[in-house]
Amino acid sequence: MRFLGNVLATIVGLFVFIMIFVFGIIFIGVIFGGDSELVKVENNSVIELNLKNVTSDYTGKFTDPLVTLFQGENKVGFTEILNAIGNAKTDDNIKGITIVNNYSMLGMAQLKELRDELNRFKKSGKFIVSYADVYSQKEYYLNSVADTIYLNPLGEMDFKGLSSEVMFFKTLQEKTGVKMEVIRHGKYKSAVEPFISDNMSDANREQITALLNSVWSGIASDIATSRKISIEELNTVADGLLARTPEMAKAAKLIDKVGYEDQFHAGIKKALKVEKDKEYKKIDIVDYALNNNTKPKNESSENRIAVIYAQGEIRSGEGGVNYIGEKSMNRALKEARDNKNIKAIVLRIDSPGGSALTSELIWREIELTKKVKPVVVSMGNVAASGGYYIACNADKIFAENSTITGSIGVFGMLPNFSTLTEKIGIHTEQVSTHTNSADYSPFVPLTDNFRAFTQESIERIYKTFVNRVATGRKLTFEQVDEIGQGRVWTGAEALKIGLVDEIGGMDKALAEAAKLAKIKEYRTINFPEFDTKFGEMFAGFPFASSKAALIEEEIGTENYKIWQRVKEISNRSGIQTVMPYELIIK
Repeated sequence: MRFLGNVLATIVGLFVFIMIFVFGIIFIGVIFGGDSELVKVENNSVIELNLKNVTSDYTGKFTDPLVTLFQGENKVGFTEILNAIGNAKTDDNIKGITIVNNYSMLGMAQLKELRDELNRFKKSGKFIVSYADVYSQKEYYLNSVADTIYLNPLGEMDFKGLSSEVMFFKTLQEKTGVKMEVIRHGKYKSAVEPFISDNMSDANREQITALLNSVWSGIASDIATSRKISIEELNTVADGLLARTPEMAKAAKLIDKVGYEDQFHAGIKKALKVEKDKEYKKIDIVDYALNNNTKPKNESSENRIAVIYAQGEIRSGEGGVNYIGEKSMNRALKEARDNKNIKAIVLRIDSPGGSALTSELIWREIELTKKVKPVVVSMGNVAASGGYYIACNADKIFAENSTITGSIGVFGMLPNFSTLTEKIGIHTEQVSTHTNSADYSPFVPLTDNFRAFTQESIERIYKTFVNRVATGRKLTFEQVDEIGQGRVWTGAEALKIGLVDEIGGMDKALAEAAKLAKIKEYRTINFPEFDTKFGEMFAGFPFASSKAALIEEEIGTENYKIWQRVKEISNRSGIQTVMPYELIIK
């Protein structure tokens, strides 16, 4: 036994030694490596716009430096990509940008911001060219900004307009005995509709139709401008699937050349005056952005504008890169408020909403902050329900045409298994000291008292929500109630009804913040900084896959998105102010 104990101790000791050694080497490399890991930007180079690993506006800062160290590939956020392209306009080493078989997880509002930045890049006299084996509709929207668009001779183009699909579970609940008890305010709060009906309501169909038409209008307008064809022609192409083959896409003027990737690269060599048998110089957009981050704008200026990122569902707690918590958000707002060098704040929101209580806590901190410094909101892909709650009291709100916002409504949803348990022979009884002392149980039918008290709470929160919006947007309660009721609007529609002030991206929001603060030169500083626990950092090891990464690899990216959505719903607690559905554009 002693021998086995000694062997085990030796193995454990070796393991610990190896781990310490590996950690030490990496840590020393990070400390002393400095900028040596940055890729050099050579003369006559082309940026490759590879957005595969760019998933969110902000990749986060952490109190524990080891968490940052082990972030893996996602070290650059979307905002840094925009800044990098902006700098490339005046970088003599950069001659153009290529987009090759691009696939991204970016939303429509982000793609619009990126497209606008690429248009500004083109105006500097530099080229943008794109190639794909297959163009999805979403990726074509981005690629259509290019000077020259290639499509593989055996490739395809998906260009058919937009649609949305909603599944209903009422009959399934009746058959299984598993029921979702729904309590809501807002006739458009269709997040709960699939659980109380087997058909789409007229109100829901109305809002989805208006939403899709508004988003498509923005997409078609941008493509029409870039490709110099009319919106009517684009709609004809979409209706008849008249761009489904490379030859048809070219005839419809949606692409310029039918060719292979080697021909695409040959054309770039010719433009750069590089010999045919040599490679032209390339730099990945992420590497270029990392270089760009080491050269901050207006370095000598003491003035700062804090950019506070609120991305993901709103829940209680610390928060993180992928969800919003009141602790990190309110800490960031207070720090920005108290820092004398920070003259204004831009709150960048990309959130479908979530916990009503957490939304109220963040709203309060914004209310305190804007009494001291200007607060401007920049809406990303989504700033709906709770996401709009935390935006509504800002000094000014910017959104893209395709931003999804509004959804001023409240609901509660409770799973109930009492019918199922009765069917399979499980019986539940409760013993209480008072009439309402028993908490809600999923194994007992919902009582009239509990439903009434919950409805009362939802009505109270809805009234508070509407009042917050009315005060922040200088509207009456009745005006907000009319455009509320849980209805979702695009940024273009929200501008008309007073929910946002202007159409534009982060650049316009920053310009407005500087104007309100009465400053011309400034640098930006990103928040929040997350107080991540020690154990959480292991999910990001570059040499070990996290549980989520393993699941994604096993079931595929599309199924992984569904799994993520189910997981998000299961994490919700309390009364929710959440967008009624998720709009996915492919």
